[in-house]
Amino acid sequence: MALLEVKNLKVDYPLRSAFWSKKKFLHAVDDVSFTVDRGETVGLVGESGCGKSSIAKALVRLEKITGGSVTLNNVDIAALRGKSLRKARKDFQMVFQDPYGSLNPRLSIRNALEEVLTLHTDLNKKERQQRMRELMQMVGLNPEQLDRYPHQFSGGQRQRIGIARALAAEPQLLIADEPVSALDVSVQASIINLLKELQRSTGIALLFIAHDLAVVEHISDRILVMYLGRVVESAPATELCSKPLHPYTAALLAAVPTLEKRSVSNIKLAGDVPSPLDPPAGCAFHERCPFATAECSQKRPELREIAPGRFSACFHTNENGIFTCAKPQ
Repeated sequence: MALLEVKNLKVDYPLRSAFWSKKKFLHAVDDVSFTVDRGETVGLVGESGCGKSSIAKALVRLEKITGGSVTLNNVDIAALRGKSLRKARKDFQMVFQDPYGSLNPRLSIRNALEEVLTLHTDLNKKERQQRMRELMQMVGLNPEQLDRYPHQFSGGQRQRIGIARALAAEPQLLIADEPVSALDVSVQASIINLLKELQRSTGIALLFIAHDLAVVEHISDRILVMYLGRVVESAPATELCSKPLHPYTAALLAAVPTLEKRSVSNIKLAGDVPSPLDPPAGCAFHERCPFATAECSQKRPELREIAPGRFSACFHTNENGIFTCAKPQ
């Protein structure tokens, strides 16, 4: 049984309008379903504004879940309130995108970690001190730096501290929301490798969110591709990146600079991502898709299993790939 099971998740944001007009909503996440197994790393990728971060915040209950269910270890997280929710938080933690804004500048690293350990564990003071030293070593930092403040660390070091804080309560699921996008390229690889090593050593499940498919491919066992609030493709990482079954995935891969020649078509995206306030009818991607037909502009394709473990939301998809079953217009 999966550790995390998300079914028909919806996250809507109310829009400001005149009090006499009908209330309107922005559908940031629209009917998304997926699972994460114990010890598995699932990547979630898509352009900015596709709903990735809204999913992350909804899973840790920082955003209101409008519809659907989120079950972690047979517990319905969406239904938890008050003390029950606070107690459950030790099982799911989050690493935020901004390593500068996610740490309280007035708290030393020791105080920041002790705050989590006091809230979510039964360790005594001596045991908490030992655990803090272990956490610093786990993320490649010197325990002697525990009494320093966030401003005394670089961006990469702060992100390591954020990871240590998230792991302090020994969660079953770690959600990393674009954890390297705010870091220098030279530092990104070290954080990715750290997460991979921690995942192997602790057996924690990881939901890794990013807009860079090359980064997601490197760390993930399985990848979900999102476009305008919906998952359009899901597959094992190596299969998805070697033979995408959705035009949008193929376009993302074509945009990744690499020394290796990929066996995918060189699709270039035209136009911009449609506004989620006024999404197009039919397939949300049809206005930018070179394979679109009249059917695509009239009906919305559902995510369906094309081959074992491979799902795509495209009318022109079969197990041989999209490029053999439709011609560019």
